[in-house]
Amino acid sequence: MNLRLLSILALATSLSGCASELTEEALETSDTEERRNKGMGKFLGHDTLHFGGPSKREPEETGLGVNSHLWRAALDTISFMPIASADPFGGVIITDWYSPPQNTKERFKMNIFILDRQLRSDGIKVSLFRQEQNAMGQWVDQTIDAQTTLDLENTILKRARHFRKKTLK
Repeated sequence: MNLRLLSILALATSLSGCASELTEEALETSDTEERRNKGMGKFLGHDTLHFGGPSKREPEETGLGVNSHLWRAALDTISFMPIASADPFGGVIITDWYSPPQNTKERFKMNIFILDRQLRSDGIKVSLFRQEQNAMGQWVDQTIDAQTTLDLENTILKRARHFRKKTLK
């Protein structure tokens, strides 16, 4: 059962990765690149106020309250699932229930928490939920293998490293 979820996530990740790269290249213009380099066009820009006064942020951060690469990678990885709630300042993404087309009597839901402004392996936490529909039509909670959740976190981290690598070029 968990192998099926992993294969669905792997397929979705590979497909969404290709689509986002094509979209990025198609939408990238010299104007937006120039504005990005100047810090314009961002929600808060590079400078923000802290209790000690203005300070420079690290180049990989934006107006988000969390690491932008982890945030983007998480959304990209789960792009096949409906999003119920997304808070970029708190770093919380909550999906709605998703049933794979191959098995409509099974559904999945994810809560993703981005915990840090740095791109670190402990900067992301995923909670995965699975339910199956019984004969009476009721949804019953099922267990998820811990390795499945860990594999999903690693997929997001790998994608975030890819995005970071692309921005450093």
